[in-house]
Amino acid sequence: MIIRKATIEDLRDITDVEAACFPEAEAASEESFEKRLNHFADRFWLLYDGDKLVSFVNGMVTNDTDLVDEMFADASLHDENGDWQMIFGVATLPEYRRKGCAGMLLERAIEDCRKEGKKGLVLTCKEAKLHYYAKFGFENEGVSCSEHGGALWYQMRVTF
Repeated sequence: MIIRKATIEDLRDITDVEAACFPEAEAASEESFEKRLNHFADRFWLLYDGDKLVSFVNGMVTNDTDLVDEMFADASLHDENGDWQMIFGVATLPEYRRKGCAGMLLERAIEDCRKEGKKGLVLTCKEAKLHYYAKFGFENEGVSCSEHGGALWYQMRVTF
């Protein structure tokens, strides 16, 4: 397994993994990923098993303290010099789940952001995943203002 940052050439693989992991209402489109890759490809952490993308983490950097739905839609809001790494998605192919793949990527993203001097990372998740992200130091801040995909989301934050 190898972890690396994304390039635009990874667009199809990223879109395919996303589609395999999320309901259609929640999954980012190929067009959305193309915009994200053009604005912040270095904010994608990819895990490959040989030539196969099996898991990825992605999101923008901002000075805003909360993850809001507009960030999903507008990649130009990314500010590389911002204080907070927003995590838009953690996606792992079903056959690779429960093998530590997402955990490796989250640990790398946290480590990279700490080294860069960011204040921390913010993500939103469903209630069933609160305990999972807590293992990486994320603290539950309660129900998020996000209405992404029509689901109920909780905002979590790890602060350095």
